[in-house]
Amino acid sequence: MAVEGGMKCVKFLLYVLLLAFCAFAVGLITVGIGAQLVLNQTITPGATPGSLLPVVIIAVGAFLFLVAFVGCCGACKENYCLMITFAIFLSLIMLVEVAAAIAGYVFRDKVISEFNKDFRQQMQNYPQNNHTASILDSMQEDFKCCGAANYTDWEKILIVTKRVPDSCCVNVTQGCGINFNVKDIHTEGCVEKIGGWLRSKVLVVAAAALGIAFVEVLGIVFACCLVKSIRSGYEVM
Repeated sequence: MAVEGGMKCVKFLLYVLLLAFCAFAVGLITVGIGAQLVLNQTITPGATPGSLLPVVIIAVGAFLFLVAFVGCCGACKENYCLMITFAIFLSLIMLVEVAAAIAGYVFRDKVISEFNKDFRQQMQNYPQNNHTASILDSMQEDFKCCGAANYTDWEKILIVTKRVPDSCCVNVTQGCGINFNVKDIHTEGCVEKIGGWLRSKVLVVAAAALGIAFVEVLGIVFACCLVKSIRSGYEVM
C-alpha cells in the first residue's frame, strides 16, 4: 500500500537526503584518499591514530554510499525491512562519524608529533637517499620552509659549512644553498608550517563529519516516519 498525504512529502524529502548522502559519501572518500596521500608523504606508514584516520574516513564514505542505496531501494519499494535496515545502519554510521570527528580533534597534536619525528628521521637520510631528498625538497619548496625547527637543523646533516638544500632558497637555483645569505632562504621550520596545515585540515574534516551527522539525524527521523507509515498500511491491510 502506497503512502499518502504528508508521508508523500516525507518520502520526497528522504529522496533529497539520500541524494545528499551519496554526495557526502563521494566527498568523504575523496577527502580520505587525499588525506592518505598527504600523510604518506609526510608520515611513515604505520598503525598510528593519525595514519588510521583517513582509512576510517574512506570506509565510512563507502559504507554510507551503500546504505544510501539501500535506503533508496527501501523508499522506492516502500519496503519495511529495507527501511528498518537503512535507519539502523545510518545510526551506526552517524556514531562512527561523531567518534571519528572526536578522534581527529583529540589526536591532532599526535599527528604533528609523528610528523616531527618522521621529518627529522628523513632528514638523516637526505644525503644518501635520492627519493627521500626529492620528497623533502618538494615539501620545503611548496611550504616555503627549511629544516624541522628552522634552517640550522641542516648543519647537523650537511657537514659542509653554511650549506642547506637548494629547496630552502627563496629563488631556487642550482647551488643557491651553498654559502647562502640568511635573507635569501626560508628560515622557518617545516614542522610548524606543515604541522599547522595538517592540523587545520584535521579540524575541517572533523567539522564536516559533525555537519554530515546532523543531516543524517534528519534522514533517520524521516526513515522512521516512513517505516511507521508503511507499518500502519500493513496493519490496515
